[in-house]
Amino acid sequence: MKYFLILAFALSFIIPVKAQEQTKPSTTTYYLIRHAEKDRSDTTNKNPNLNDAGTKRAENWSKVFEHIDFDAVYSTKYYRTYETANPTAKTKGLEIQFYDPRQLYSEEFAEETYGKTVLVVGHSNTTPAFVNAILGEKKYENINDNDNSYLFIVTISEGHKIDQVLKIN
Repeated sequence: MKYFLILAFALSFIIPVKAQEQTKPSTTTYYLIRHAEKDRSDTTNKNPNLNDAGTKRAENWSKVFEHIDFDAVYSTKYYRTYETANPTAKTKGLEIQFYDPRQLYSEEFAEETYGKTVLVVGHSNTTPAFVNAILGEKKYENINDNDNSYLFIVTISEGHKIDQVLKIN
């Protein structure tokens, strides 16, 4: 009985601490970009690599994100998105995680990334669609196929969602 009382007493301090930890507000921030310029020399190639300008842009993105502490970097399984994400992932010491562009902001993805700062690299149609899915509204249209400069930032804190769009040339 004595041990039971000691255990109950100890738990009375631990349980409130755990409950407080779970109710702390947490901020999730998503940085979403479209892949950099792709090689368009073979119009039949459905999975091209980046061209020289795209490789330079991918390196530039890693400099743009230099002071952002990412917890995760996500990319589709296409060469151009992976090659765009890779310089940033390398400088942050992160493995690129893959997502299915047909299943964007799922409940599972939201749970996995809750409270984290995340880079997501997608396509001219999936990047704005991903942002729209996070926001829960159709706010952004597809990106022009020749424009690789958009940066979408979505921050979720205490249920409030704030979004902004920048053009980084």
